[in-house]
Amino acid sequence: MRHRIAVVGSGPGGLTFARVLHRHGYPVAVLERDPAPDVRPPGGTLDLHEGLGQLALDKAGLLEDFQALSRPEGQAMRILDADGTVLRDWRPRPDDRANPEIDRGQLRDLLLGPLDVQWGRSVTQVVPGTQEGVVVRFADGRQETFDLVVGADGAWSRTRPAVSSVTPHYTGVTYVETSLDDVDTRHPDLARLIGDGSVAAYGVNRALVAQRNSGGHVKVYAQFRAPLDWHTHLDLADVEAVRSSLLALFDGWAAPVLDLLRHATAFVHRPLYVLPVSHTWTHVPGVTLLGDAAHLMPPLGAGANLAMLEGAELAEAIATSPGDLDEAVHAFEEQMWARAGRWAKITTAGLERLVSPDPAEALALFDQVQPS
Repeated sequence: MRHRIAVVGSGPGGLTFARVLHRHGYPVAVLERDPAPDVRPPGGTLDLHEGLGQLALDKAGLLEDFQALSRPEGQAMRILDADGTVLRDWRPRPDDRANPEIDRGQLRDLLLGPLDVQWGRSVTQVVPGTQEGVVVRFADGRQETFDLVVGADGAWSRTRPAVSSVTPHYTGVTYVETSLDDVDTRHPDLARLIGDGSVAAYGVNRALVAQRNSGGHVKVYAQFRAPLDWHTHLDLADVEAVRSSLLALFDGWAAPVLDLLRHATAFVHRPLYVLPVSHTWTHVPGVTLLGDAAHLMPPLGAGANLAMLEGAELAEAIATSPGDLDEAVHAFEEQMWARAGRWAKITTAGLERLVSPDPAEALALFDQVQPS
């Protein structure tokens, strides 16, 4: 008997889950609130780790396609201090495939492939334990029933309340994201500063990070410690007001570094939220979570990787244990919790050091993780 399975969310984790199930011949309903794949910007670039995201793509049969799209040169990392002095300049070897970069939009399209996503299906509630199975209620008033619902719907998951009452809390660190387009032609000096990968400058409780995407597009992140309501007297829709506020926050920093803000376009406020480091729940038959829905942590390169591997592992567990769906899901959860707990500790400690009263902490952290 084929189980009725749904995954809520079409991010990397949800799509990897659906794609691996599809590879094993299992149908799965992908429920996505966005009305179309390109209705909002897909976000920046992701580095997919050999033992995590790349392993997941291998399980989906997509590793070679990923290697053709990815940018190994994007692993380059340059660290500056606030006056623009280059402190570190790491460049990958030509054969280095440990953490190549790929644009989120390219990864999404790669994973979508033959999947039939149900766009515009905004889930409002997931109700387990009914006689018919797990009920999924939608914003349009309709509902459907499944044997298993997988919540891969991110930080503010609508699936999570079915298994856990925990909600994300603010870390004390805020990102303001902006971008530069056609950087090699329009801003050649900044293109040289950024290089093939990323450049980061660290000061007291603040940082500026720029990350190259494909096609000359660059994402810029102003990072700083502040109360959640730091922008009360600022209109976040007023681009020039936000720019002036950020330039004041980074006053005294080197002009080439501040040009990342001076030449940027729109600004998006992204306060960082996390779930508790060891977030688990009492197993609920018919519902589980993966990715940010299960273990939201600071964005230090682990989140999408974990979500993708979890999606692949859960799909394989279901495909190879069709007789006992609940047992396969419960075993998956135990494995996920242990690994995610380790990564949550690493990324939480990392955030404390990257946006720190002592900028030397950020440099020391990079020295630990970068090859000598």
